[in-house]
Amino acid sequence: MKKFFLLQVTILASIVSFAQTPVWSTDVAPILYNRCTSCHHSSGIAPFSLVTYNQALSQAASIKSDVNSGKMPPWPPSPAYSHFAHERVLSPGEITTITNWVNGGAPSGDTTLAPPVPVYSTTGVLPGTPDLIIKIPTYTSTASTGDVYQCFAIPSGLLVDKHIIAMEALPGNPQIVHHVQIFADTTGACANLDSLSAGPGFPGLGASSSGTTLLGVWVPGSAPMVYPSGFSMKMYHHTDIVLEVHYPAGTAGMVDSTEVHFFFAPTATPRELFVAQVLNTSHIDSSLFIPANTTKTFHETYPIVGNYSILAVFPHMHLIGKSINAYGVRSTGDTDRYISIPDWNFHWQGFYTFPRFIKVPTGTTFHSDALYDNTTANPDNPHSPPVNVTEGPNTTDEMMLTYFLYTAYQAGDENIIIDSAVALGTPNELSHYYHGQQLLDVYPNPATGDIVIKCFFENNDVATVDLVDMQGKIVKRLKEREQVNKGYGTTSCSLAGLPNGLYILRMQTSERVLTRKVIVSR
Repeated sequence: MKKFFLLQVTILASIVSFAQTPVWSTDVAPILYNRCTSCHHSSGIAPFSLVTYNQALSQAASIKSDVNSGKMPPWPPSPAYSHFAHERVLSPGEITTITNWVNGGAPSGDTTLAPPVPVYSTTGVLPGTPDLIIKIPTYTSTASTGDVYQCFAIPSGLLVDKHIIAMEALPGNPQIVHHVQIFADTTGACANLDSLSAGPGFPGLGASSSGTTLLGVWVPGSAPMVYPSGFSMKMYHHTDIVLEVHYPAGTAGMVDSTEVHFFFAPTATPRELFVAQVLNTSHIDSSLFIPANTTKTFHETYPIVGNYSILAVFPHMHLIGKSINAYGVRSTGDTDRYISIPDWNFHWQGFYTFPRFIKVPTGTTFHSDALYDNTTANPDNPHSPPVNVTEGPNTTDEMMLTYFLYTAYQAGDENIIIDSAVALGTPNELSHYYHGQQLLDVYPNPATGDIVIKCFFENNDVATVDLVDMQGKIVKRLKEREQVNKGYGTTSCSLAGLPNGLYILRMQTSERVLTRKVIVSR
């Protein structure tokens, strides 16, 4: 009897464990689509795609390992220090879901219940026709055993000043373009460097050290830069646009033709945004010199005069950098934490946009602390054995910079929200992939019997679902004030007894009415 009882307990435990095992379709796919597939798709920079169940299954062990170690998804800023718009950060719950899915045998679940597959365009995601397209000449990478940074100076052709309200970079070959920095040059210096090089373009990091203005940065997974309504960045007439493109080692012989799309305001906007290198080595506590076989910490300070609103931050170091932060101390003694990157990675850097504007009142002092590791313990050290490293423009030199995207403060700026899911303190597992209330899909469509409705809600709500004919008459009520839980979910409904035809599926919630066309065909 005792053995029989133990057997029953074991079987029951197995059943419970199996019932609780996450499945790909409704538990794991939403996470991967939200956090991972912007790089891990067929034409993305990642070495493999994670769009389908079979693709995720083939990489299940490495996915589990990388998300638990924090290697993936790559997001250098520490979420324990500050938050940013559209973060690619896995929550503890998401990591647990992926881990339990792999440990449970990585079941697929009902694949028809999976969210719609994200669509990744090679022609840009911003709607409308760009006002200016800057495209580099066709370039063949020479990055064989080491990374290559190639700069391309392209005339804008502008005869009058313009005001940028949005821009996006489109890598010509996403498999070899690691990141793109976008500069404006009114001096002609970069065009001169370009003309002196065998080209196309000129090698090195000259674009960032020739009196240029940094406009933006593209890294895999980054969203286009779209400024809040009423804000823009000025592009002066006859400006040269300089693209600094990073081609990683192993891409030699592969061809690229990256471009950037600019959208201009029809007239000057009331508010102008600026990029400033606020913290640099002219504000450092000692010269940026890191002797061989040492680690060393530096501190920068800069007092702010005037009231400003900051929208984004971009810290910058080179290969022996290990960590960097930036923060502001107000005259009241209060501290505003801007960014902390505790494990610096030279290959993953760019502008990080705050979820809302941050006010910087006059009397604030900006601070930055940075740690450098010039020893053999640093796997990114470009020298073996280590050599003395000083400040300089080359990759093997060092820098300690922090850029800010800012504007002059006006009352109410701190209430301008860029990412409501983060700014309002209501992030959830899918907040960066879906927003608000969405009726995502109806499956199958055309329908023959039962249908599955896929939807997303940022908050719990109740919904009434009707099938309406083309004259607006309700032909069948499918759900009446049914509870819907926040997050991605599915619900099934029967279309039995309905004649063939075209209908509108209407979901009414406390906030809005959502609709989808449904064809019944038997």
